[in-house]
Amino acid sequence: MPRRVDNPPVRYAERRLEYEEGERPDAWLEIHEERVQSALSRNDSPDLGFRWSLNPYRGCYHGCIYCYARPSHAYWGWGAGTDFERKIVVKVNIAEELERELQSRRWKRETVAISGNTDPYQPLEGRYRLTRRCLEVFLRARTPVSVVTKGALVAQDADLLAELARHVGARVTISIAFDDDETARRLEPWASPPSRRFDALRVLSEAGVPTSVAVAPIVPGINEASIPSILERARDAGARAAWMTLLRLPGEVGDVFEARLSELWPERVSRVRRALYEMRGGRVTESRFGHRMRGVGERWAMVERLFELTCRRLGLRTGPVGDADPASVGAVSHQGRSGDGQLALFDDEV
Repeated sequence: MPRRVDNPPVRYAERRLEYEEGERPDAWLEIHEERVQSALSRNDSPDLGFRWSLNPYRGCYHGCIYCYARPSHAYWGWGAGTDFERKIVVKVNIAEELERELQSRRWKRETVAISGNTDPYQPLEGRYRLTRRCLEVFLRARTPVSVVTKGALVAQDADLLAELARHVGARVTISIAFDDDETARRLEPWASPPSRRFDALRVLSEAGVPTSVAVAPIVPGINEASIPSILERARDAGARAAWMTLLRLPGEVGDVFEARLSELWPERVSRVRRALYEMRGGRVTESRFGHRMRGVGERWAMVERLFELTCRRLGLRTGPVGDADPASVGAVSHQGRSGDGQLALFDDEV
């Protein structure tokens, strides 16, 4: 079990570990420090376009009510609701363990996805700097990386990410599902607001980092109509590619999502439920490989078409950017799928 440590002050002085917007939450943050025995996780899911991932933290302060990673907290005997958001495990030695693993003769310098379970740029990164330390290791080990985040804090590492992009290979995807800060605040209460995420896209792009935007998740009945606006603002901020996924509600996530949505936006609950059933073929969620990230039926086809046409109009690629770039995490590639219906995978060898 990780060792619980003292909580930091409410307003953090060192490197601005802070609440992004609004008042501090009711639940008090618990930090649990852990020394890991391995840094990299191997992915065997055919839905994801990467083999290796790195997650410096367990749990996520952002509190997105739809987060598919919430059930992973049960491993510690904790809940998928407030526990997931406020009991954060910090892997304090992850950079040192990563360096040891990348020095192995068996390491082939494949692309590593930073994220995949919880956000590497949640506020605690401002204090621990684990993600930045890992980026420094990747640079020394000549290993390309892909970062997926909702945290505007990623812009503070623009210098290092740009160096990686120039010499090794790097790409950052910023997830932006809503085009206005108020809607995002309801569903992603402690993540960076979209306005700051677009600013971060611009900072990274101007620094020379290949960037993309993930319109993820599509929450039917709430954000389908926002797709063109999100893609246009992302393109104007320098994004060169885009991908999207449909809302997933595995395990306890469905209960958390419906309870929170009923409390925060009760007039939308029935609309979202009906639309989700329509896009999931009468189900709330889908667990089959090749089907989890996208929907079915006429309504989902219209969403895909809107996404594809907007990307084409804006000149956005729907896939990875650049020869050395990895596949997007959970990306729906509209440039082709394998014959058995699996999402198309991209080569991540370097």
